[in-house]
Amino acid sequence: MKKSYEKPSIMQNGSFTEGVYMASGCYTANAYIHQTPETGRETYVIQVNGKHDTTHTVDKQKLTISFNQKVTYVRSNGNLVSGDGTNTLVIDYGYHNNPTDNIGLGDLEVSAGDGLEITSVSITDNPDDWY
Repeated sequence: MKKSYEKPSIMQNGSFTEGVYMASGCYTANAYIHQTPETGRETYVIQVNGKHDTTHTVDKQKLTISFNQKVTYVRSNGNLVSGDGTNTLVIDYGYHNNPTDNIGLGDLEVSAGDGLEITSVSITDNPDDWY
């Protein structure tokens, strides 16, 4: 059974510092900056969490994360699709997810100016990849 598209909504959640919480389609996602630049490391490290809450299994995900300023993509365990040097990054991942699995991506690193904030985050899968 394919789940129909649900318009993303932003919800404030006090338990996530400098983070956002989004629900759209098959995943509920949240993200927050858990390391800021400091001596010896000039990047922001971002924690992204996703909850796959559906009836299908997938092996591919697409992370879309937006910021209040332009960022330079540094690294992640995914493949950058687009957005380096812009406010929005799109990254493909290849994790196997059963219907109610969680994803924890603590490896997204970007460089940016002071005051970086996450403005939106979503994780989606492609219905053509469902099984």
